[in-house]
Amino acid sequence: MIPPVEKLRALLRIPTVSTRDLADWDHAAFDAFLDMLREQFPLLHERLPPTRIGRHGLLFHWPARSATQPADEAGSAETTTSAKPVVLMAHIDVVPVEGAWTHPPFGAVLEDGVIWGRGTLDCKGSLVAICQAVEDLLTADYVPAQDIWLSFGCDEEIAGEAAPLAVEELRRRGVRPWFVLDEGGAVAYGVLPGVSKPIAAIGVTEKGLTSLELSATGRGGHASTPARNGPTARLARAVTRLDRTSMPARIPEATVELFRRAAPHAALPLRYALSAAATFRPALTRLLLAAGPEAAAMVRTTFAITTLRGSPALNVIASTATAGVNIRILLGDTVAGVLAHVRKAVNDKQVSIRVVEQGEPSPSSPLDDAFQLIEAITAEHFPEALTSPYVMMAATDARHFTTICERVYRFTPFVMTRAQREAIHAHDEHITVDAFLAGIGWYRTLIERLPA
Repeated sequence: MIPPVEKLRALLRIPTVSTRDLADWDHAAFDAFLDMLREQFPLLHERLPPTRIGRHGLLFHWPARSATQPADEAGSAETTTSAKPVVLMAHIDVVPVEGAWTHPPFGAVLEDGVIWGRGTLDCKGSLVAICQAVEDLLTADYVPAQDIWLSFGCDEEIAGEAAPLAVEELRRRGVRPWFVLDEGGAVAYGVLPGVSKPIAAIGVTEKGLTSLELSATGRGGHASTPARNGPTARLARAVTRLDRTSMPARIPEATVELFRRAAPHAALPLRYALSAAATFRPALTRLLLAAGPEAAAMVRTTFAITTLRGSPALNVIASTATAGVNIRILLGDTVAGVLAHVRKAVNDKQVSIRVVEQGEPSPSSPLDDAFQLIEAITAEHFPEALTSPYVMMAATDARHFTTICERVYRFTPFVMTRAQREAIHAHDEHITVDAFLAGIGWYRTLIERLPA
């Protein structure tokens, strides 16, 4: 029997990098990943034959036992469609390699109890943990109390089509999930200053994702005869204007609840500030805005200038200059409001604004029985942590599932330090063996505790 750690390492070695230009994709790598996944989890594929979603995505269906026929001691029973189906999610693709790595990014090096590699946290680690939990339970002939769907996307990192296609497939089959669980928060250390306890942060909503391209055009020409206010200068002025403005700040309910739960564990005087969050929101908002970029992002829509293109050579004046703007929209703001803000800030009709992609903030999921189940299992497996809802800053495939499910949560059951979280999408991404194995146990308990 292959140890779970070795299964993860085998899949980490396959460079399933997604890019916006499909011509640059290494489709052979994705095919190799799916072949390796089948090899590492044969029972999963034999008993729950997957449906291919898009080019490389997968959707597995694990039928529930009949509500009218009790399971035997092994847990097996006649299967039927359940009333409260559950969707567990992860994605196959990873972002390109950036920065100087201590170990090869696709080497899956195991050293001193740590696995190094692109995708360990985002998010092949959780994908393999889910598969291992299911494989173990299938080996024991366990049958879940509710239908379970495993949805593994292949283009999450580029906001691709696999997740929407999976939603359409579930809708076609008449599936209305009780809850959906995707990647997201973690058992995270160093989340709030003055709070030493780790926080198991369960995302109940996520910011909207919208990307724009600002462009300025002109005649271009030789750099020896420049005209004033050419395309590059005009674009620079637009970018600077946008960078100097901001949309109104506010504290979402999930953030207030996070502070309320964290307050008893905070050092003085932060304890008083967190305790007063619900009553004195304006003061707390100002405090977070002053606490740095990470804290400020919790209370406002953010605009990041990410890409710049201009002249192809140092001695050529650009005929077109463009800038990419990545926007994360806070709950309460809208795409329309964001576009109005950008137009007003830029204040230049000769700078065009093109919407590359757009998405509203996700609706907030309730803290009812589904959340409480996840919360209870997390408290059992990670008793040292404080469990709380929060607003996820990044975008996930889960946002597409809000059209068929009102309970969409975002949580990765891995212990992560601040350094580990900062390594996601950067260099030296890694996970400890202990954290990975604990995550497998968490998923297994979740499946076993689904109510009949």
